[in-house]
Amino acid sequence: MTNVLEVSHASTLIGTIQRRTARIGVVGLGYVGLPFLVEKAKVGFHVTGIDRNPRRTDMVARGENYIGDVKAEELQEVVARGLVTTTTDFGVVADLDVIVICVPTPLDSNLSPDLSYVRHVTAEIARHLRPGQLVSLESTTYPGTTEEVMKPILEATGLRAGVDFFLAHSPERVDPGNARYTTKNTNKVVGGHDPASLDVALTFYRQTIEHVVPVSSAKAAEMVKVYENTFRAVNIALANEIALLCDRMGISVWEVLDAAFTKPFGIMPFYPGPGVGGHCIPLDPHYLEWKAREYNFQTHFIALAGETNRKMPEFVVDKAARVLNGARKALNGSRVLLLGMAYKGDLDDYRESPALEVHKLLSRAGVDVSFHDTWTPEINEHGVRACSVDLTDEVLEGTDLVIITTRHSDVDYARVVEKAQAVLDTRYATRGLASEKVTLL
Repeated sequence: MTNVLEVSHASTLIGTIQRRTARIGVVGLGYVGLPFLVEKAKVGFHVTGIDRNPRRTDMVARGENYIGDVKAEELQEVVARGLVTTTTDFGVVADLDVIVICVPTPLDSNLSPDLSYVRHVTAEIARHLRPGQLVSLESTTYPGTTEEVMKPILEATGLRAGVDFFLAHSPERVDPGNARYTTKNTNKVVGGHDPASLDVALTFYRQTIEHVVPVSSAKAAEMVKVYENTFRAVNIALANEIALLCDRMGISVWEVLDAAFTKPFGIMPFYPGPGVGGHCIPLDPHYLEWKAREYNFQTHFIALAGETNRKMPEFVVDKAARVLNGARKALNGSRVLLLGMAYKGDLDDYRESPALEVHKLLSRAGVDVSFHDTWTPEINEHGVRACSVDLTDEVLEGTDLVIITTRHSDVDYARVVEKAQAVLDTRYATRGLASEKVTLL
């Protein structure tokens, strides 16, 4: 028999959401949280952004944008309409109806999940939790996190999930820099801890997202996201491994892939590069790998893919040494310019960028390394601290080797090839530029 209290809390919250009088909280105002906040505010919800970084909360409160996927004018408009407030204080949770968690889920040095952000935020929410609220986790994590980690913390208050409050997981699917698919038109997977939680969560997400896909549980929703990113990691690793083999065999991997991708069925384009970067592909598959051990299960594809992708920066440095040797120059003491530090073209994000590792390895080899990237003009990550140099003729002509590590549309690669002494292209940015100066990955 359905609990009367459960029906009361659920129906009340659903009605509030449908009338768009529900008060929404977004914890974490980064690449996922800020676009989400703006989308909810655009349809009339009052949204409170919560972040431990006061610089972020102050900027959002002033309508100042710092995320490329957010349109500055849209943020300014919802702030001007009084639909957005920000704070660093979790005390506001008591006044909210829906709390969406969008915090980082990194890996530690042993490639094990670091859920410290999730645990901390959940504990802060628990301090102010009241009946009739929905808590939804959007951070990517291993299957079981919502129910095994968050639920016990929240239920330590004496409130029961699915009865007094509602608990769901709806993994973010943000593709930074993608102009076609945004928060609004990217299909949204939602899994609830129980049927009532699922009903509430579906009602909430359907207010702003065009197509919502329900699954049977929060654990299934968590598995969906890690599978998606594992799929990409494994296929990129395959492309990277083929690139390594083609290098040994003296075959152009780019010619092979161009021809292979002309097949109209049974294949999907994935390309090699200097490694993988960003907030998903280098990290998320290892969440699943870690969790699988609990079931005495070895995820061989994930382990092999991670190993292959992580060795690519070393391969780039090795190939750079061969290019320099061909010009009778040693790696040690050479001047090398990296074109691009962002992990992806036309993006201001260098989290886990393989260019960072290439920079570090070159520096350790005694190379005088510099970089140019207008999207990420300053770098301070993973032991690399540097500023972008201007891409002048003098810089190009005075560099022994230019390595293209990110393909940005604001770079004139024809000019780079013309002025540089030698170019190692890891992204095929020089496609169509026939020159003996260019060596492809």
